Amino acid sequence: MSSPGLRERKKQKTRWSIQEHALRLFREQGYDQTTVDQIAAAAEVSPSTFFRYFKTKEDVVLQDEYDPVLEKLFISAPEDLALIPALRHAVRKGLAGLVGEEREKMLQRTDLMMAVPALRMRLVDNLIGATELLASAAAKRTGLPATDFRLRTFAGACIGAMLTALFEWMDTDRTEDIAELIDRSLAELEAGWA
Repeated sequence: MSSPGLRERKKQKTRWSIQEHALRLFREQGYDQTTVDQIAAAAEVSPSTFFRYFKTKEDVVLQDEYDPVLEKLFISAPEDLALIPALRHAVRKGLAGLVGEEREKMLQRTDLMMAVPALRMRLVDNLIGATELLASAAAKRTGLPATDFRLRTFAGACIGAMLTALFEWMDTDRTEDIAELIDRSLAELEAGWA
């Protein structure tokens, strides 16, 4: 019998394989023209398996492996760092290796999120989830409840700052480093406003 670690790795491999096939089909055929059945066939899984990993076709674009990684890096950042410096540390460390295929995958997903109306609408839900995730991670660092107003404000402000960096990245035709832009945006937030 397989260990839980191996089983989880196989699940993750299947999840990201489905996403890679979906992104390829979206590139070749267009988002609206690609069906879940086509994605499942390309990934050599059944449609029901697709829906075990992704609740909707939109989720195959919106979900990524970065949130859990950044959450872990944020929680485990040096204890002497305040919340925003700890988040900056996590983002720098987490996105440091984003090159090649991973960078292209992020570009394609971002382009789809901005260009496809259904994905833009779902992006708002995704941002709410990211805000809750960050508030929960901040609660683990501070010992305060995740519902604490200050932590929720911190999380919302940081997600807004990171979204601003993403828009800047797209506006500059992705010529700047996304990790650097996020760090600059969070640094502005950290410096505060007079």
